[in-house]
Amino acid sequence: MTSASIVPDFWARRFTLGDWNARASVRASEHTYLLPSDLEQQLQTRHWFPPAFLPYLNHPSIKAAGQSVLHRLSANHLVYFLDYTTLLEHRIVNRSVETIVHGELDVSIPQRMKTAALQLYTDEGFHALFSNSLAEQIAAHYGITQRPVTPQRITRLHALLGQTPDRHKALAWFLVGFVSETIIASELLDVCRDTLVSSVQDMLRDHLSDEARHSRYFSEVFHYLWLTLTSSQRTFAAKYLVEIILLFFEVDERWLKDSLYSAGLNNASVADILGGLTGAPAVVLRARSGAAATLQALRSAGFFDLRSNQQLFAQAGLVDE
Repeated sequence: MTSASIVPDFWARRFTLGDWNARASVRASEHTYLLPSDLEQQLQTRHWFPPAFLPYLNHPSIKAAGQSVLHRLSANHLVYFLDYTTLLEHRIVNRSVETIVHGELDVSIPQRMKTAALQLYTDEGFHALFSNSLAEQIAAHYGITQRPVTPQRITRLHALLGQTPDRHKALAWFLVGFVSETIIASELLDVCRDTLVSSVQDMLRDHLSDEARHSRYFSEVFHYLWLTLTSSQRTFAAKYLVEIILLFFEVDERWLKDSLYSAGLNNASVADILGGLTGAPAVVLRARSGAAATLQALRSAGFFDLRSNQQLFAQAGLVDE
């Protein structure tokens, strides 16, 4: 039997974002996220985006082009990332949160879970605001005009959700939010370890502070839901999670190609760079590392206690057999 009625009462005491009123960036941050007056000086020792996340910057043709090209490509990526974040927060994560707030999951939702979801919804709106504000400043600084671009990931997620049977639609939306929030918290932690332009560093650290709580919240809600799902819902969720996780680590080839061409790279260099980043093995390798927090949340919820789920994820290359 799988029913909300058998879920232990202690769950009702969880699902909180803590002292949200005092700590959420929407309330607490004093940062303006304005580009610094000494930007050019900072760029001598700081980055727009961590080079470790942009391995193609090590390509000989880019290194030979000099620092100005490297900075421009990093700025291109940061603007793309910020525009993506704005869309993700509004059109994906907050839509996922709505399934909790408005009872779309057809599960008994504790009041604390709803309250925290509404707080999280407010956070995400502010994340979209400051992401857009910083993107506009950097785009104006470099004269980046080919935006906003709808990232491939957003397009693919909407297509995947659009193909989902109605009976699983709300669960699908929640699962996308769960994967997104557990992945982005890990990504931001890694990004914040680098030395970035001061306003970018401030914004990403404020974002990380919120997303760490969001990741924990979504992990708890997933655990709660997992205990209530029927056998058919669990089967759907397992297969869907594999698709979502892998999708999050695909490369947006069209955008990257345009970015590289805008920096003056030739066809051979662009093809060489894309060849090293695309293809199923590269996607799986990135996913195994980048989705570590998501996979740990699944383990904690008992997801892999089902042998079939362990085998499914192992066949996809996401975990060991």
